[in-house]
Amino acid sequence: MSLAISPAARAALADWLAQEKALNAAAENTLKAYSTDVTGFLAFLGQHLGGAPGLGPLAQITPSDMRAWMAHERARGVAPRSLARALSAVKGFYRWLSRRQGFDATAVLSMRAPKFQRKLPRPLAPDAARAIIDTVEMQSENPWIAARDVAVVTLLYGCGLRISEAMGLKGRDAPLADVLRILGKGGKERIVPVLPAARRAVDTYRSLCPHDLTPDGPLFRGARGGALNPRLIAKVMESARMQLGLPSSATPHALRHSFATHLLEAGGDLRAIQELLGHASLATTQTYTAVDTAHLMESYMRAHPKA
Repeated sequence: MSLAISPAARAALADWLAQEKALNAAAENTLKAYSTDVTGFLAFLGQHLGGAPGLGPLAQITPSDMRAWMAHERARGVAPRSLARALSAVKGFYRWLSRRQGFDATAVLSMRAPKFQRKLPRPLAPDAARAIIDTVEMQSENPWIAARDVAVVTLLYGCGLRISEAMGLKGRDAPLADVLRILGKGGKERIVPVLPAARRAVDTYRSLCPHDLTPDGPLFRGARGGALNPRLIAKVMESARMQLGLPSSATPHALRHSFATHLLEAGGDLRAIQELLGHASLATTQTYTAVDTAHLMESYMRAHPKA
């Protein structure tokens, strides 16, 4: 694949990724996805055009070339959602390249992404979320590890944290204040209120933890004292959900979905929930309104005498 990409195109891609990191604070996983998607596109062009195109030929890409690439990706079995993501990356690259090289990128930017059914988040019911937290505590015979796991899942559900954000907390963050200052995706900072239950859970963990929780070290520790591996939280939740008979969608991330959905059901403001979750776009947060509507319709169909 590398032979099908010209040095000039590869250098341009590297420059674009560097800008995305420096100016837009793109996360490492995002940059990796961008690189993979655009590299795949450039490699296809090398085969499609009969040679690795330099910057000049890249500026002359036609709608027909774009359709050929998209057809090629679908023939490879790429799902519509993944192809839409790749097209978005290619458009971002071309938007930057066209400004830098001074050409019209309409042929690329006007391409429509394939339609796909967005998957709605699958939150837990409030009683199931509480049961998960209670049951997680029973998954370890070691009191401090049980307390640690409860503290983590309480933060996920009570504060809407991503698992990576909970794992990113430092010793200096505890005891927890009334609010947490969280650095989320893309370096976006947000303020999250801390429920008393979350504060108590973390305090209990700290009082039992046998390791020295230094200010600059991770707050949550593994059995040997190193940083806690998030896979261990996924594993303990898997055990808890099997014990409770909950579906496989009851994952650590589902607790974050549950946090947002339950706030919305209780009358929470969509903009405020967007800030609490750290979503860059309100459209992402609006997914939860679809969840709430689906739940409302399901309840209506079950309860209405004419249903």
